[in-house]
Order: sequence, then C-alpha cells, then structure tokens
Amino acid sequence: MRIVDIIVKKRDGGELSAGEIASLVRGYVAGEVPDYQVAAWLMAVFFRGMGPQEVSALTREMMRSGRVLSFPGLRCVDKHSTGGVGDKISLPLAPAVAACGVPVPMMSGRALGHTGGTLDKMESIPGYRTVLSPEEVERLLGECGYAMFGQTEQMVPADRKLYALRDVTGTVESIPLITASILSKKCAEGAQGLVFDVKTGSGAFMKREEDARSLARSLVEGARELGREAVALVTDMSQPLGRMVGNFLEVEEAVEVLRGGGPADVRELVCVLGGEMLVLGGKAASLEEGRRMIGEVLDDGRAYERWVKNVGAQGGDVEELERRLGKWRAPVVREVRAVEEGVVGAVDAYRVGLAGVVLGVGRSRVEDAVLPDVGVECVRKRGERVARGEVLARVYARDETRAEEAARMVGEAYRVGEETPSGSLVLERISP
Repeated sequence: MRIVDIIVKKRDGGELSAGEIASLVRGYVAGEVPDYQVAAWLMAVFFRGMGPQEVSALTREMMRSGRVLSFPGLRCVDKHSTGGVGDKISLPLAPAVAACGVPVPMMSGRALGHTGGTLDKMESIPGYRTVLSPEEVERLLGECGYAMFGQTEQMVPADRKLYALRDVTGTVESIPLITASILSKKCAEGAQGLVFDVKTGSGAFMKREEDARSLARSLVEGARELGREAVALVTDMSQPLGRMVGNFLEVEEAVEVLRGGGPADVRELVCVLGGEMLVLGGKAASLEEGRRMIGEVLDDGRAYERWVKNVGAQGGDVEELERRLGKWRAPVVREVRAVEEGVVGAVDAYRVGLAGVVLGVGRSRVEDAVLPDVGVECVRKRGERVARGEVLARVYARDETRAEEAARMVGEAYRVGEETPSGSLVLERISP
C-alpha cells in the first residue's frame, strides 16, 4: 500500500492494520518515507485518534526499530513519570526498590522546557556516567540492583525521529502518540512491570486532570496489550515536589530521603510508587506491605547503601559527592520575601520551573547546556503560615541578571492569603 493511502485512511477515520503501521514506521526509520508524509499522518492521528490495537501495533514497531534489552531470569520493574518541577523521585526510588530485591533498569530522560531531567541530576554528581552499554546495564543490575541510563542511538530510533517531528508539527499532545512513545522505550529497556506517575497541575505536561486520567488509562491498557503488568497513579504537580528545584540541589534532597529524612511529600511518593513496584515485582503481597518495606529500607540505611554502591559503580566520586552536600551552591543568592502575613495558598510549579530555565536548571532547546549548581529553594510551601518579610524562597544563580529575573518569577509563583488549602498528592489509582 502507498503511504499516501495510509494517510488518507487515517484522515477519514479508518483503523490502520498492523501491516500498514509497520510500512510507515519502518519506511520512515529507513529514510524511505519523507518527513512531510509522516507529518501529515501525525496530524491525522492527532485529530482522528487511534484504537487500542493501533496503539499496540505502533508501540511494537517503534520498540523493534532498535535494540531491545532482555535480562533472562530477572523480573525487572520500572517507573515512568510524565515530568514535573522538583521531581527527583527516581533518585531515591530506584535504590529503595532494589534494596527490597526487585531489579530496576531505569532508562531516563533529560530536562526540556520547565520540567527537570533525571539524567541531568545524576550527572551533577562528579564523574557519574549515564551512557551505558547493554552489557554494563546487566552488570549493574547484578551488582547494585539498578542502573540509571539514557536512551542510546541503538534503542528506539523510531521514537527519536517521530518525537522530533511531533515537536515541530503541533502533534505532541496526542494521547495515542504519547502512549506509544513512552511504552516503546519502557518495553525496550527490559521491564516486565511498569508503574506510571502521570502528573497533573500547572507544572505538569497534562495540566487538566481529565487529560491526565485519559493518558493514565491509555498507558495501562497499552502495557496490557504488550503483555506487561502496569498500574498508573495520577499525582498532583500544582506545586514543586519537595523544596529544591535544581540538579545538584535535588540530588541533596534525594540523599536526605535515602537517609530516612527529607520532605514529607517526596518520601510519601517514593513509598507509594515503590510499594506498587514491589507488588508487581512479586516481593510484596499487598500495597501496604510494599510501602512498609520501602519505608524500612529508607530508615535503616539499606537504600542509601545501594545508592552509594551505584554511584561508585557508574563512575561517580562518592567522597566528592559527600563533601559537596549542603555546600555546593551557585555564588549569587537572592531571597524572595513575603509582602504580607498569611498562609501560602499556592506555589505555581510552572512559574518556578520557568525560573529554573532562566537560571540554567533546564533547557529551552535540546542542545542547551544545564548548570549543576543553580536552582530554587522553596523555603515555604502550600499550607504553611508566613509573616510579613519572611523568606519564601531562595534563588541560586551564576550572575546578577539571571538572579534578579528568576527571583521576580519565583515571587510571582507564590500566593499568600488567609485560606488554608487542601489537597492530596495521589489523586487516583488506575489499574487493569
């Protein structure tokens, strides 16, 4: 069948066969189908959608476009977050789950726009390597129980090409295309169980809760079609997670959690997501038992031991990391103070995230560099009472100009009044 016929069929609302999807994806990866035809097909999908069988076929073709990792004898489980501000959950979660006996091959991404990237955070540790061969990933799973690595050129090349085209054709926000993109990468990394953290709110990709629920359902259903067990949690991203937003700043906060402390919201989400992963990995009989097990390894040091072992095994300088904790900050500091007394009613995650981009925490373009020592410290969070003139946040910058601009943006993110806000961190759990 001609590619134009596939485009027309989807444009008119038809359901594509697995063979038609294979022809398009394989031809595009091979350079035989031009960008303009795939762009037209993406827009047709954006408006017409895709059925479960189409999503499954697209995901399989994308996954098989490159190398697929396999770890015989291991039941691997992973977590995927749709991204947010201050989302350092993967950093303490992977070693905690590994300490409970479930291997975690965690293929992660980089910061783009206002959302942070796990790889950038880990690479703020001196010497830490995230470019790993499949053989190195397998070795790390045996030695540490988990590995943190990025997508290589050999893995899911179809996703890289399709995402780059979606990004410039206004088709990023398609739930079927998002589902196939996420699942193709997660299935290619060798995980049999998947936990999805689908965020909603101002700092999330899916700002409307109903859209987040739709994506969560699509991910769980898509994983089931591919033979993977999966569960999704819809979680709040209306304010930053934890108190730190920045690459090394978030490493510090992750270490606090791994040592049994840290912000309550970060620890809660680590325990909730970790409990789900232990159930999928066959190490816990119930979610309650799984959460308890995660809490225990955080408190007794076993999770931190795994973290230290992994940092060293992936080339990180553990002694230098320890030396920098609590001390490594960009030189220019600006404090954001409350202009009135009251209760913090909101800390807009999106605005804080944009302030981070100004400072160099994240990227405006894929090719932009990130800075490890800059960021925002949210001294006060939603629901906390403040006095007039009290410090709400601190900005750490490399120069005065960016410090002033970021401080202004962070100040605009805070709303102080008399009403005490309420709300849960986990909004909904979606399972097959």
